[in-house]
Amino acid sequence: MDAYDEGSDARHGPDAPSRPAPPEERGAPAESADPVEPSRPAGAYPLGEPPTGVAALSLRYRIAVALALAVVAVGVCVHLGMTFLHVAPANTVTKAHGKAVDDWIYPEFEQNWKLFAPNPLQQNISIQVRAGIRGPDGMTSTTGWYDLSAEDGRAIDGNLLPSHTQQNELRRAWDFYVATHDAENRPVGLRGSLSESYLRRIMVLRLDRDDAVRAATGGGGVIERVQVRSRTSNVPPPRWSREKVSTTPSYRELPWWEIPQDEAAGGVR
Repeated sequence: MDAYDEGSDARHGPDAPSRPAPPEERGAPAESADPVEPSRPAGAYPLGEPPTGVAALSLRYRIAVALALAVVAVGVCVHLGMTFLHVAPANTVTKAHGKAVDDWIYPEFEQNWKLFAPNPLQQNISIQVRAGIRGPDGMTSTTGWYDLSAEDGRAIDGNLLPSHTQQNELRRAWDFYVATHDAENRPVGLRGSLSESYLRRIMVLRLDRDDAVRAATGGGGVIERVQVRSRTSNVPPPRWSREKVSTTPSYRELPWWEIPQDEAAGGVR
């Protein structure tokens, strides 16, 4: 039997050319299991996902943001450095640049503490004042003691933004007076009379604010003199401490000060 009798199933020799399989026998191409992501237009996001935050800004605005952050960082570093030099013990830097440090700190950033303080303040000091008031009938009466420190404390308590005056004016005026007077209330140095005038004017202004004249005379009148005193009491130690301190307050009374005529109606403003 020759090859022509074997039909289409006849085997070809090694040299016979192979015939391509019909299309129906090749089978359809296998479908991919993963969905095909639609193609993204060329040039839409050349670097991947769209930028966010500062990176989304233009170059000009990014430079402005960087400069602003740099200025803030420098300001914070300078402030921290000045505060550290202010509260640190005396050193070569503070001796050479002490005025620059004080100009930066006072009065807004004053610190009432020192680094390595051997004995922090453990006392409560309140400043009180009373006045001699001459009424319309010419008679002079003396008021009771006004606790000005307690008034400032009530104004600060619960106040999110207390004023610098409420926090420091009275305390600084008293510290100024004590530093320029001896135990006998005699001025020491040229600033003694200045501290007296400063403290006296504050007292008259505070009495005028408290309407002391009207409270004493029921009407018109004038402040003729004032007297200031301090009330000092020790802070009680904690319960777990064995330290024993006296909590009995002590007083330091200053002499009566006559009020000049230009201050008598409420002080110089």
